[in-house]
Amino acid sequence: MMEPGVQREERQPSGDEPARYRRPEKVSEALARDIVHDMVNRGLEPGAMLPSELEMVEHYDVGRASVREALRILEVQGLVVIRPGRGGGPMVAEAGAKSFARTASLHFQVARATFRELIEARLALEPMMAGLAAARRDPDTVAALTHAVELTKEAMVSEDSDTYIRGATAFHDTVAGVSGNRILDLVGKSLKIIYTDRVVRYVYPPSHRHMVADSHEEIAEAIVKGRAKIAEELMREHMIDYTAQLEQRFPDLFDEIVDWS
Repeated sequence: MMEPGVQREERQPSGDEPARYRRPEKVSEALARDIVHDMVNRGLEPGAMLPSELEMVEHYDVGRASVREALRILEVQGLVVIRPGRGGGPMVAEAGAKSFARTASLHFQVARATFRELIEARLALEPMMAGLAAARRDPDTVAALTHAVELTKEAMVSEDSDTYIRGATAFHDTVAGVSGNRILDLVGKSLKIIYTDRVVRYVYPPSHRHMVADSHEEIAEAIVKGRAKIAEELMREHMIDYTAQLEQRFPDLFDEIVDWS
């Protein structure tokens, strides 16, 4: 990590590398990195105020325009919020899966990634996370899964689609964040958010909803009992079944390109 206020230099290509132009990193980009570095090192929680614009100018020995651009970079990434008015200024944001999902969906769209590929990624990831959750058997995970299963059961008998959707997706929200691996949890949750934003209206018909509740309960039981391989396999079967149902009823969805959300 470079010292505050020190501009990065352009690396010159070696004799074995093709001679091509490489843009030096802008001061604002380097400054954004330093601000994040300081946020992490100081252990700042969401809602904590950062130094004022003027204080950053003095501390990092950069121009005011660079500070504003650096803060804008972090704001776009969902890491900083600029509070307006008296007593306002830059503040640490509630960064997480939602911000990560928004950035990821932009890259997915540019890459022309389809919902089939997104669903395939979830199909590979969620069983793995269920297995990891079972291996951990964290008490908080047990409580969260128990609550999620109850929500699924309540949603199953509801005639309101929104209630059913909230209850049925709560279980996957929980599994997506209990692997104990922060990178997997972030990626899993972000894929779930992108997927749900587009596919939330494609739900099981009422006649199939009891199957969902039964699957969720079986997966939760395997996780709670620490049966990692069984939890992983049950989640895989559950995801495969849902994917087959979805493709049968809404085949055109699978070829859609993921939109920036």
